[in-house]
Amino acid sequence: MTEIRRWQHRRAPGEPVSAETRDSYYGLPVIHGPHWRWSIVFYFVLGGLAGGSAVLAAAARLVGGHWARPIVRVGRYLAFLAVLPGPLLLIIDLGRPERFHHMLRVVKLRSPMSLGVWGLIGFTATAFLNALQQAAEDGWLGQRNPAAHFLRRLPARILAAASTLPAFFLAGYTGVLLGATAVPLWARNALRLGPLFLCSALSSAAAMLALLVGRGPGNARARHALERVEQVALLGELVLLEAVQRGSGPVVGRPLSNGLEGWAYAGTRLSAGVALGLHIVTKMLPRRLRPPLRLVASLVALGGAFLLRAAMIFGGRRSAEDPAATFAITRRPEDPARQAR
Repeated sequence: MTEIRRWQHRRAPGEPVSAETRDSYYGLPVIHGPHWRWSIVFYFVLGGLAGGSAVLAAAARLVGGHWARPIVRVGRYLAFLAVLPGPLLLIIDLGRPERFHHMLRVVKLRSPMSLGVWGLIGFTATAFLNALQQAAEDGWLGQRNPAAHFLRRLPARILAAASTLPAFFLAGYTGVLLGATAVPLWARNALRLGPLFLCSALSSAAAMLALLVGRGPGNARARHALERVEQVALLGELVLLEAVQRGSGPVVGRPLSNGLEGWAYAGTRLSAGVALGLHIVTKMLPRRLRPPLRLVASLVALGGAFLLRAAMIFGGRRSAEDPAATFAITRRPEDPARQAR
């Protein structure tokens, strides 16, 4: 029996075009969707954590005093450790190591992917140098080692300032990368994804640093500063999450309101709201009850950072498979007078 293909149901010459045909493209996707898997989700999460940690460490070194040294120390180490799996995760996604090597042979200023790879390399270099200097200051490289002596004499403030730009780039470029594609969900929110991912990177980094800095009395001021940064970033994240939902519209934003991606996006909004609410509530409670709630708030914020990237990546894949979503961002709005004819 001959199989009837979907495209063979196209209308005959002179037959009017139905609304279903106009909106469905005969049930076929209009564009090729991204093939990204979980390796890219983890790359986005770790990249945001690394970039956010480096931003906070550099800011603490430039404008903080003696009280900010725990943030500088832990932030430098965390930024370097979080970025280390990045190239490996990219190679896993590309399938073959030589593909990653080929991306390093040229620099395309108009290609977000090319700029992202080189930005990752630049950030890794500065993060490595910052972590190495911190290890020398902590005495891990020895006191009489000439290399350690040289690292300790490097101007830390200049090094922190030089690492700020790569850190901001890595923290937010993944959102810009998504917005530069033709995937409907991402293209519709091209101006929102960069700031959203940056806020998420800062909130997750502040949450992780608050967990790692410790609960000692000497670190109280540093911990409170990190919690304030986390609260501001969570507030910005909530505003941008709402803007993405509203700006996507009912057709393009369909993956954000149903299915597993919709649950993940709802979980992102819920986690940001819960984490922010817990931080506010802890200020009204006795001191002995505050540490457990702060711990929960930080863990919830970290979980929300993961859910955000999973929702946006896999939601984008769903929107690319939806012809109506592609038409919604490419078609001009029809003239009401023309529709009435």
